[in-house]
Amino acid sequence: MSKRKLRALVEKGLVSGWDDPRMPTLCGLRRRGYTPASIRNFANRIGVSKADSTVEYSFLEHCLREDLNMTAQRAMVVQRPLKLTITNYPEDKCETVTVENNPNDPNAGTREVPFSRTVYIEADDFMETPIPKYKRLFPGGPECRLKGAYLITCTGCVKDEAGNVVEVLCEYDPDSRGGDPADGRKVKGATIHWVDCDTAVDCEIRLYDNLFTDPEPDAADKDFLACLNPNSLEVLTGCKAESCLANAAAPAHYQFLRVGYFCVDSKDSSPEHLVFNRAVALKDSFKK
Repeated sequence: MSKRKLRALVEKGLVSGWDDPRMPTLCGLRRRGYTPASIRNFANRIGVSKADSTVEYSFLEHCLREDLNMTAQRAMVVQRPLKLTITNYPEDKCETVTVENNPNDPNAGTREVPFSRTVYIEADDFMETPIPKYKRLFPGGPECRLKGAYLITCTGCVKDEAGNVVEVLCEYDPDSRGGDPADGRKVKGATIHWVDCDTAVDCEIRLYDNLFTDPEPDAADKDFLACLNPNSLEVLTGCKAESCLANAAAPAHYQFLRVGYFCVDSKDSSPEHLVFNRAVALKDSFKK
């Protein structure tokens, strides 16, 4: 896209600046979380040609996933938190469980994550009335694993006056620490990430998508402003992160388990107000 059209986006306030993470600029890519290694790999693999050509953006995302999959530390972050209470867990007990930092890098080691009676889970990891083949939490459903912790079974939920679910009730198997049952039984439910309520860190998460809905908004017969994606940015507040992210600072990258790859925003994030930008989702849409 021409510099003139990019400038128009900035001047009209349609983006926050030249370094807006949706902008196809180097400073925008850097702020969004694209690493130098991923960009170099992308450039080397597409090669150089005298003929005009178009490369799928999904291939650039593919190169970033390849890099961050090997280098990014894993972390548990709940974007849309829902409280979960383990009713048969001691109220005054607090322990730590061991979780790997990066399963693809043995040298990355492990970390200790606080765990107690109440944790946050993703709101969509619970359904009062499950859909077919739903393998997460619902009353009377299968056992599920809390990542690195214990097996739990949903026994019910608590609702507010409007009928909204505000708390999930579960029971745990004390002999399943680490997520493996002592008797070796098969666990049919999913593995769920979580964040301890007592030690959770508040953060803001910015979910970026393509700036344009059309893959060629710069074509001569098109109005590029009409091709803008109205859903290119979704800001989530009140998100909960595990305590190890309390001092996260740019340009740190993380894989938020089951969600995607994120980086600390280099402009707006601070220890008092953590902001994470989604660099790329976990699912790879590039067709090799």
